[in-house]
Amino acid sequence: MANEQTFATEPTVFETSLKSLKFLHRGKVRDLYEVDAGRLLIVQTDRLSAFDVILPTAIPGKGKVLTALSNFWFEKLGHILPNHLTATAPESVVAPEERDQVAGRAFVVRRLKALPIEAIVRGYVAGSGWKEYRTTGAICGIALPAGLKEASKLPRAIFTPSTKAALGAHDENISFEECAKIIGADLAAKVKDAAIRLYTEAADYAATKGIIIADTKFEFGLDAAGTLYLIDEALTPDSSRFWPADQYQVGMSPPSYDKQFVRDWLEKQPWNKQAPAPALPDDILAKTAGKYREALLRLTGKTI
Repeated sequence: MANEQTFATEPTVFETSLKSLKFLHRGKVRDLYEVDAGRLLIVQTDRLSAFDVILPTAIPGKGKVLTALSNFWFEKLGHILPNHLTATAPESVVAPEERDQVAGRAFVVRRLKALPIEAIVRGYVAGSGWKEYRTTGAICGIALPAGLKEASKLPRAIFTPSTKAALGAHDENISFEECAKIIGADLAAKVKDAAIRLYTEAADYAATKGIIIADTKFEFGLDAAGTLYLIDEALTPDSSRFWPADQYQVGMSPPSYDKQFVRDWLEKQPWNKQAPAPALPDDILAKTAGKYREALLRLTGKTI
């Protein structure tokens, strides 16, 4: 792997400016374009958000790591559920002079109807789940055993959906019953089953590579026939809490393979967690880029 200084000086893609396709949407990380009536182009940029604010500094190589990891999981878990990928190369749907904006960081996907919920699966007590458990003894209405500590492994993985918030707002945890009201009872049951199966198989595999997947967020979509698909990204440091198994201890939050260095640095700054966020220094950029790449290397044996 390259050294941290190399990470910090690599070219980054903060946002794309493709003229050959119709622009549809810019999210926290992804830029979305229309290829045709049945396909979309999703570009994973190097943007990073923290505390629901997009930071002004891009993380070198981040979008390529997210793309490579998602491709790995889409292939590995394809027997559980179909995904939205097509066989179309992203470079083939943009103008020649725009290929460098999409190379290694984009998907051409089926155009599906995204479900209006986030499908979160938790295998450990962490994050907002830990805060809720300490107050209520439950997470999203699911009663849990007494005496659990921070980072405790749950007896079994649980499905804890949330609403999808607009950019700059917070997702809201909801109960399974509320999820069923939003998308229908039958579909909610399918989503719950698929999400838990995807998480369980991924977590079992990651454990063999020295990584604990504490929790993860999936997104699903439907085609015109009502077939359920896995969409968006899958099991990356942006959508999951990855912990190094050799540093795991019950009773404390282990270090994670994501924006931990960024969050820690921001917490020490005179910043009110409203846009605009402060620019990140080179050492924080390098450390964060390194953690993303380490996750990719450990899980897939490959680098970008």
